Amino acid sequence: MEDVETETDPVEAADDDQDLYGISTWEQRSLLDSVSVAVYWLAVRSGQALLVLLAVLIFVAVGGLSIVREPPLGVLTILSALPALALAGYVWYSDVTTSEPLSLLAATFILGVLTAGFAAVVNSLSQPFFTALGGIGMVLFFYLIVGPVEESVKLLAVRLYAYNDDRFAAVIDGAVYGAVAGLGFATIENAIYISGVVGEVGGLSLGLDLIGTGGDITATRALAGPGHVVYSSFAGYYLGLAKFNPENRGPIIVKGLIVAALIHATYNATVGIGSGLIQTATGLPQLSAFFVYVLLYVGGFGYLLYRKIQQYNDAHQTAHSNETDEREDPVIDAETE
Repeated sequence: MEDVETETDPVEAADDDQDLYGISTWEQRSLLDSVSVAVYWLAVRSGQALLVLLAVLIFVAVGGLSIVREPPLGVLTILSALPALALAGYVWYSDVTTSEPLSLLAATFILGVLTAGFAAVVNSLSQPFFTALGGIGMVLFFYLIVGPVEESVKLLAVRLYAYNDDRFAAVIDGAVYGAVAGLGFATIENAIYISGVVGEVGGLSLGLDLIGTGGDITATRALAGPGHVVYSSFAGYYLGLAKFNPENRGPIIVKGLIVAALIHATYNATVGIGSGLIQTATGLPQLSAFFVYVLLYVGGFGYLLYRKIQQYNDAHQTAHSNETDEREDPVIDAETE
């Protein structure tokens, strides 16, 4: 693919000493230029603001405020998010470049929570069409809708804000912000699942009900949450790669989404069968068999994510070591002294 950054018009390529403003080059000079820049900036920011506003409205509509109105749900949601939080924290800790600012991390987390509403709407509207096809339909649903849509909205949470900030200054930053977006998505998804189960049993108190029914769904969601962090970390890493390779930005982002969506969809399609086989083979309780499957599946891809981050860290260390050696041991041409 051609490098768009090095492409020049034939006139400019032949003679770059001329003032070619408005002929084959452009820069902000006139009042109209300034107005055009301002209008473009306003249009982009307005579009982002409207998208966030729509996300907020959907978030409220799907019951996202229930964890605020009902403290027991908030407690369960926080507990369910702890494993995902620990994994996202590890990805953040693994970044050998500058630490990411809290403001960007918090904004990405919130956007991860809000943009989850888009996935909830698309999943709800499309699922009946696939359910009618039976088991094959649900597999198609996971691969064609759930994986691509959920990974896209998590990546959108990074793209809307952190990606445009100058402090997003390294490829690996994409993995960090992707992990945080996955944490936000997992948190609100857990809240929705928990609130659905709680609603079926008529609500919970902070007593034995919380330990019983609420504890079971919380444990299940706690095991599912880290997967979102792993999947979106992969997509986020490729988003970071795309930012620093703008000539191939589109294909790189698509590759990251394909990787994340395939891992995500395969988990959804196999978790029931996989944990069932483990339960049959070992005699473990259902929740324990589910835990073993998640540990094997998410742990395996988590290890691949670790290897990818480690490759970046090793390259970073080598590059900076060479740079230090060059500064400390300059080559001196004795003949010119």
